[in-house]
Amino acid sequence: MRVVFPRPALLALLVLLVPLTACGNGPDDDPGPVEGAAELRDRPARGMAWVIIGPDTVLAEVADTPELREEGLMFRTELPDGEGMFFIFEQEETLSFWMRNTFIPLDIAFLDETMEIVDIQALEPEDEEMTESNAPARFALEVRQGWFQEQGIEVGDQVRIVFGR
Repeated sequence: MRVVFPRPALLALLVLLVPLTACGNGPDDDPGPVEGAAELRDRPARGMAWVIIGPDTVLAEVADTPELREEGLMFRTELPDGEGMFFIFEQEETLSFWMRNTFIPLDIAFLDETMEIVDIQALEPEDEEMTESNAPARFALEVRQGWFQEQGIEVGDQVRIVFGR
């Protein structure tokens, strides 16, 4: 049996159904509660990530291409507390960073593939000598110098990431 709706009735039915299908309350749409942080209802903007370490969260720009990693935080004159840059590399290895054209003193945390902090080092402005991770790492997080110590964050701490969309 075929049901035929008159056009006005079909339009009214679509108007009612479209909002229901567009709500997007599935598990991929909601990051859910985060251990040690307030419940997160939204996600950061595209190209950004929340880097969550215990009760602390950094809003970080994501550097996931060679061009973005190379530029890093160059030419910046300030970096507010709670903000930073999260670097993603293709594989776990000894990572090297320098501070060419970087005017802000930074701390860098190196993370392995399991998102555990394996090394934290201080970086001085405009230092062109390479700073290498003391252990193989796949990720790095740069923040204002002293921030990790002030928050009690240290080697061995576990990190959680919520990427923007």
